[in-house]
Amino acid sequence: MSTPRAYANLPLFPLETVLFPGGLLPLRIFEVRYLHMVEQCRKAGTPFGIVSLLKGSEVRRPGVESETFLPVGTLARITHFDAPQPGLMEIDCLGGERFRIQSSRQLAHGQWVADVELLDDEVATPIPSDLAHASKTLGQLVQTLREQHVAEDRFPILPPLQLDDCGWVANRWCEMLPLSVQLKHNLLALDSPLVRLELVADVLVKAHPTPQRPE
Repeated sequence: MSTPRAYANLPLFPLETVLFPGGLLPLRIFEVRYLHMVEQCRKAGTPFGIVSLLKGSEVRRPGVESETFLPVGTLARITHFDAPQPGLMEIDCLGGERFRIQSSRQLAHGQWVADVELLDDEVATPIPSDLAHASKTLGQLVQTLREQHVAEDRFPILPPLQLDDCGWVANRWCEMLPLSVQLKHNLLALDSPLVRLELVADVLVKAHPTPQRPE
């Protein structure tokens, strides 16, 4: 069955983070509005949307302004579910397709829903030679984590590795680099995975500049 290109009344989860396609996001759920949302999505096998907070708080507090979030988000599908005690859920989510919000509204119990349009799927784009260092460095990082025997269920990068694809490499770096939420959102919203990797590679070069050879 083909994936719909639009969703009406997609449940939203505004967070102070950005979920990228192919990324892993563990969440602890304890607010009533999200406990209900997650349970409904789990039973129906449907996704919800992760969007990035611009103003407001992840947790509702009396007297705090309502949430404002950025327009591009990512579908999240539940891959692991646990309810260790009443009123608490622990889930792992896998980032799916990107979407742009067309309209949104807040329901009486505080949950946000939106009508969204899915953005075009990114075409696999080979990594050019001048950006190969971004892929090589990521591969070295993955190898280091494996040598440190990081548990499979806590490994921050999901297999299979796609170190020859611009979008995949850029997305993984975006998840790990200490960038602002606004900048990560802007990178997510880019239609070109090549441009996204070029910008990420610039950040990597500035963080770890190559020493200049003496004249």
